[in-house]
Amino acid sequence: MKTKILMVCLGNICRSPLAEGILASKLSPEHFTVDSAGTGDYHIGKNPDHRSIAIAKEKGLDISHQQARQFTAQDFIDYDYIYAMDGSNYQNIIALAPDANSKEKVKMILNELFEGENVDVPDPYFGLENGFPIVYNMLDEVCETIAENLKKNHL
Repeated sequence: MKTKILMVCLGNICRSPLAEGILASKLSPEHFTVDSAGTGDYHIGKNPDHRSIAIAKEKGLDISHQQARQFTAQDFIDYDYIYAMDGSNYQNIIALAPDANSKEKVKMILNELFEGENVDVPDPYFGLENGFPIVYNMLDEVCETIAENLKKNHL
């Protein structure tokens, strides 16, 4: 049975599609499934932000096929690990958790690098021009750690 990982941000067009693409590139599709969602419903059915697509392409990844969807309570059943990009996303996800077991699946993504510090991945949507490359590099580093841990724990 495959291990399933879900990346979650606000609109599912900037951070979580990048995290999905990056982590998926580091794991065997034979053993792992990586997906993404947003806590908001702003962009359902849309492709990632053109800036996310561009930085991913520059790094050799194609995320242009992804489509935004909204996080639902069903995701607690469908996924083994749920990574929130920031504290607001985390709170929105936890608010939908039906039980303690579901809440245990949810982690702040950068806690994989900075345990217990609850550092946010900044949302580059309205940010500086270099926001997308900065976010890409942050996610690439944390996804490397997540991939190493998943491979150790699940293969």
